[in-house]
Amino acid sequence: MQDWESKVKFFSIDARRVNYNKITFFIGSEPMTPIHKTDAEWQETLTEEEFRVLRKHGTECAFTSPLDKHYEDGTYVCAGCGSPLFLSTTKFNSGTGWPSFFQPIEGATATTIDRSFLMTRVEVHCSQCGGHLGHVFDDGPAPTGKRFCMNGVAMRFIPSESQ
Repeated sequence: MQDWESKVKFFSIDARRVNYNKITFFIGSEPMTPIHKTDAEWQETLTEEEFRVLRKHGTECAFTSPLDKHYEDGTYVCAGCGSPLFLSTTKFNSGTGWPSFFQPIEGATATTIDRSFLMTRVEVHCSQCGGHLGHVFDDGPAPTGKRFCMNGVAMRFIPSESQ
């Protein structure tokens, strides 16, 4: 038996109800991702607001992120680990007050079910560090019909070299 098998107690998914690109397995309360740090280690490198959103699954206030109306060419990366998440070519103005994208970079994100606030949503995480990025909804534009509604504080923008 593998070490992780002894720690996983229960995992279940109803594939008829949720369509996942990638599933994150959890041991305890932390996702099994390549980057592992303690809360103390994260607090050394993140601001208080970044820590609250990325590590404690918080949400920034709508219309507060400078990345909401940001449309330069480049790449949006995880504020926790620097992994590329979204290309600017997939960003659109959703009018929600949060940076929105119709598609992540392949393999950049993972999803889990969020049943907080008496509703069920699909939560989006960085696939490298497990940081909470936001949620994905089925009301986005073509070609995917998805709206990845992200917390701006959970990302940083890297401009294209051609600028």
